[in-house]
Amino acid sequence: MSDLVAIVYPSEAKAEEVRQRLLGLQKEYLITISDAVIAVKTESGGIKLNQLVNTTAMGAMTGSFWGLLIGVLFLNPILGVAVGAASGALGGALSDFGIDDKFMKELAANLQTGNAALFVLIKHMTADKVIKEIKDAGGVVLKTSLDDTKEKVLRDALASAVERPAA
Repeated sequence: MSDLVAIVYPSEAKAEEVRQRLLGLQKEYLITISDAVIAVKTESGGIKLNQLVNTTAMGAMTGSFWGLLIGVLFLNPILGVAVGAASGALGGALSDFGIDDKFMKELAANLQTGNAALFVLIKHMTADKVIKEIKDAGGVVLKTSLDDTKEKVLRDALASAVERPAA
């Protein structure tokens, strides 16, 4: 079972920094991430999602390959690539991978303009080591599916980072 954690940061750059730290920790086998998305509230009030995986591009690439293969069979590879890329891109744009986009946009609607929320879908983690690595970045927990004990540890660790510079 996966856990969802959403943390608010003052900027998209800070959220991206933490996402990169988490991806680095994944290489050390301290965390297994299913999805990590940054939602940013724009000046116009809209929500922009910075996905880890671009499903439209992935669909276009896969569609191009299959289109080329089918095109070669019917002696028109150029047309096959074009049709395959278009249908793959459409399929990729309509598919949703990982965390539900509508859910993220609804939660991010409450952010202040310019703030960013990092949504992470976690399959497994060594909580004490992961929290130790990201707590200095600060942030405010927006939502989690962690049990109460783990959520309190996370909230306290992130809050201590905010209090430390003021002292």
